[in-house]
Amino acid sequence: METMRERFAAVTTELLDHDPRLAVVLADIGADSLRPAADRHPDRVLNVGIREQLQIGVTAGLALTGLRPIAHTFASFLIERPWEQIKLDLVHQGVGAVLVGAAGSYDWPAGGRTHMAPGDVALLDTLPGWTVHVPGHPDEAETLLRHAAADGDSLVYLRLSAHRNEAAQPVEPGRLLPVRTGRRGTVVAVGPMLDAVLEATEGLDVTVLYAATVRPFDAAGLRAALGDRADVVLVEPYLAGTSAGAAHDALADLAHRVLGLGVPREEHRHYGSIPEHLAAYGLDAAGLRARITAFLR
Repeated sequence: METMRERFAAVTTELLDHDPRLAVVLADIGADSLRPAADRHPDRVLNVGIREQLQIGVTAGLALTGLRPIAHTFASFLIERPWEQIKLDLVHQGVGAVLVGAAGSYDWPAGGRTHMAPGDVALLDTLPGWTVHVPGHPDEAETLLRHAAADGDSLVYLRLSAHRNEAAQPVEPGRLLPVRTGRRGTVVAVGPMLDAVLEATEGLDVTVLYAATVRPFDAAGLRAALGDRADVVLVEPYLAGTSAGAAHDALADLAHRVLGLGVPREEHRHYGSIPEHLAAYGLDAAGLRARITAFLR
């Protein structure tokens, strides 16, 4: 089964062949999968080694020359480790780039805490101007990558994961997609959480919205989908409550309630597997159903 990272490598290789404005900056991770592209475009595929602060600095420098750079490594190394460079070299200088992270919150439990970044999207929320895509399937990752690569000089974070849904959805960047309609509440499933949410809400009279883009948050789409009650449950594959503020803002003039479900702040110090971590966080179908029904009761 093809992964999002494999699709990223294939699509990025193709894009480099056809768009002379694109460049890729790596920090060792992913270098093998992009070796054919590096052989053909050695001036536009740069591997700086395990130096993530330098990776962001080089990315910003390429953007200043007029290129559209794509930086790729694990999310913890891409967002958390070079945070100051993201803040200053990219945002403060007003240049655009596409940051493509992998192994987000629980993709590789055996890698330990160093390879987990459940706070990545929340961190980016402290800075202005970011578009954040969270695909749930390789087809969606391709759609969102192509959109980001062609999206002028914007700042984009594309969050890839080994956790995925069985089927792709017809995502449109920036829009919530209605998947199921109900009257007694609205559940927003972000990226790879959709399959578990659909299983958890089977037989419940709720609307299910799918978000493959979480920033900017589709406030109009949320408001349009509300049924009889403005009760909203957010199910995100990263830090619980990350999008709660955006949902509250969208519903500020309405009496409403918001429940944010996601990865807890408490650290689970066991390796395990992705399904075991999801169960421990209450993000499997059984855990989600219990918490959603309790909230909407």
